[in-house]
Amino acid sequence: MEEFSHLDEQGNARMVDVSQKQDTERTAIAQAKVRMKPETLKAILEGFVKKGDVLTTAKIAAIMAAKRTSELIPLCHNINLSHVDVEFEADTDNGILTIRSSVKCVGKTGVEMEALVSASIAALTVYDMCKSIERGIVIEEICLLYKAGGKSGEWKR
Repeated sequence: MEEFSHLDEQGNARMVDVSQKQDTERTAIAQAKVRMKPETLKAILEGFVKKGDVLTTAKIAAIMAAKRTSELIPLCHNINLSHVDVEFEADTDNGILTIRSSVKCVGKTGVEMEALVSASIAALTVYDMCKSIERGIVIEEICLLYKAGGKSGEWKR
């Protein structure tokens, strides 16, 4: 049976020791989709949401979240990020806002969790800022799209 990396010999949770790993450039891209009424998405894009600029606020929240991932996910390493970028793609006909978060670092462990947390928090921020317009907003398809770097190399959805 394969050993679990986050369990010690007694079955207790532990943070993986990455001290012997080589520093490499690491990249991850994650996405989240936010489904809403087309009118709600139109209000976001045209700046008619009472709480303010939804996309700018979501982008700032996403960047902050990526930097604080190790405080949210118990066994994640604290990573010195070199870049976080967040992009939005609006499908106004179907009321779908796609959020893509790209995270980079040079380090001993990957940034997949940072990208996933970043996209998730951006989506939650969109919900929070728009809930007064529409409570039925749905956050869906939070997933990793791409990762590169480290021993396992490149992976693409």
